[in-house]
Amino acid sequence: MTDIPETNHGTGIQTSPETAETLTFTLEEGQSGRADKVLCTLLDISRNRSRELIEQGRVLLQDTQVKPKTDLKPGQTITVHIPPEQSLDVLPEDMDLDIVYEDSDIIVINKPSGLVVHPAPGHVTGTLVNGLLAHCTDLSGINGVMRPGIVHRIDKDTSGLLVVAKNDLAHQSLADQLAKKTAHREYRAIVHHPFPHTHGTINAPIGRDEKDRQSMAVTAKNAKPAVTHFEVLENFKNYAYVLCRLETGRTHQIRVHMKYIGHPVAGDPKYGPRKTLESHGQLLHASALELDHPRTGEHMRFEAPLEPEFAAILHDLETEVIQ
Repeated sequence: MTDIPETNHGTGIQTSPETAETLTFTLEEGQSGRADKVLCTLLDISRNRSRELIEQGRVLLQDTQVKPKTDLKPGQTITVHIPPEQSLDVLPEDMDLDIVYEDSDIIVINKPSGLVVHPAPGHVTGTLVNGLLAHCTDLSGINGVMRPGIVHRIDKDTSGLLVVAKNDLAHQSLADQLAKKTAHREYRAIVHHPFPHTHGTINAPIGRDEKDRQSMAVTAKNAKPAVTHFEVLENFKNYAYVLCRLETGRTHQIRVHMKYIGHPVAGDPKYGPRKTLESHGQLLHASALELDHPRTGEHMRFEAPLEPEFAAILHDLETEVIQ
């Protein structure tokens, strides 16, 4: 017997359990306004993705297609048909990887600034994962075909260390260490404005920026706890060199937290001011990584030097050290 997809009359789309996920929401107080904005909050997606779903006829208000500007009100029920993720082939690509350490369970990579960690729809080549697949085929599968072996990531224009799992045992162990905060990550950053104190802790939750869904922000709405400890290594006339230790690992955490306390990372095109140090991206470097080996339990620490551009900028600033 052939399964016949269920047709939503008047919607122009067809759905079935095999081809789409159907979600139904009854809007509550505070969930009102333009449909494209409301959908961003409900699904925690970008504004572009929200509009895409609406324009495909996948968002219904009582069996009628909504438009991006449709005014939604509390008490109304909307249905969203989410298409399945496309199956994308991630192909190996020869790449000059800076391998700090490797054994049969883990690889520690010193990632250069400018390199994306894993593929995403519309960007499936030229990533660290493509290079890893050319280097070895035994990567953990817990995070699926798009992110094999990736336990944690660092931003495209952030340089430095990350650990990759070569099997599921290693992946689970490393993920547990990050969750239990027994694995430690240190970053070096040049930030705007000198500090009046030598160290501090930023304990402020991070979630999607309601005004810009492509960015993160300190917010109480749909946010997760985030804690960053920092130490001021040097103060300069207009900048400071800091060491940051992550207690949690939220998206863009250091960049968001430093902006929140009035010391945005220099060179940051998303969270920093327009007038900043000239660089190819934010001056942020994952300088050290500590973990327990997933098989042997041995405590391991890895360090990576600053990239040449970062080191050169820091050298120039050191002529302006505030004693």
